[in-house]
Amino acid sequence: MRRRLARELALQSLYQMEMNEVSSKEAIAHVVEEAQTEDEGQLTKDQDNIAAEDIAELVEGTASRKERIDELLMDYLKGYKMDRLSKVDREILRLATYEMVYRDDVPPKVVVNEAIELAKHFGTDESGKFVNGVLGKMIKELDAIKSKSL
Repeated sequence: MRRRLARELALQSLYQMEMNEVSSKEAIAHVVEEAQTEDEGQLTKDQDNIAAEDIAELVEGTASRKERIDELLMDYLKGYKMDRLSKVDREILRLATYEMVYRDDVPPKVVVNEAIELAKHFGTDESGKFVNGVLGKMIKELDAIKSKSL
């Protein structure tokens, strides 16, 4: 659950950065604060520091490699351009690409499944299928991508 929540809050932070042109620290602080005060109580005080560290790693890792990630994604966005994607779908694809290519602690199939769930929750009716299609193509060539990117 902790990792899923970190992904969700990382996505919200990346979206904040895109929409409001704020730093990663500002976006993370805002998102974590909102999560703490929501009625759902997504974060307990004990989870706060751990979750903030996980979120920061995902957000800063994705943001620092944004140009390279966008270049990779362009190879799999047949008929689409990055700037024409919905902001939510774009950030989900960036986050998932970061996790699949630059991290080895989560199996790629899990990353894709989590990205699809985020797309269904935060995107449009078609977002889940779209994200699945793009990442499904990418996962087939993941070893080659990793050898070029690292």
